[in-house]
Amino acid sequence: MAQYEFTDEETQLPPIKYEYLDHTADVQLHAWGSNLEEAFEQCAMAMFAYMTDIECVDLHEAHQIEAQGTDLESLLFHFLDEFLFLFSCEPFLVARKVKITEFDHENFRIVAKGYGEQFSLGKHPQGTEVKAITYSNLQVHNKAEKYEVFVIIDI
Repeated sequence: MAQYEFTDEETQLPPIKYEYLDHTADVQLHAWGSNLEEAFEQCAMAMFAYMTDIECVDLHEAHQIEAQGTDLESLLFHFLDEFLFLFSCEPFLVARKVKITEFDHENFRIVAKGYGEQFSLGKHPQGTEVKAITYSNLQVHNKAEKYEVFVIIDI
């Protein structure tokens, strides 16, 4: 595969705005941002960072996903599930950066790019395997200029 040609904007890494919360037998991702797009992006990056040390991930490839839902919660579920699929199957992408390029709030549709490289055990430390995204206690909140999302992932 030919190396992806990145723009200057694409190579700028966002600040980390996520954390991991304890949950019985699973882990809860808590991410936030100044808008809904940023909160969703941070949640996807939190998932990848749970699977490996994303500081070891270089920006060599960009892969686009599309996700559709019936509400914000199902949209977040499908958005994360699409990225989990990219990690679990060809091209085995581990993304250090996720950027939403289209967010249709009325029709609950997202187009996004994941920037990173193919996961390699020789290069990337193995974190915890994420088996699935769950709907259990999945939440999307808008709190006075701060959007927050909570997602429990099955590990």
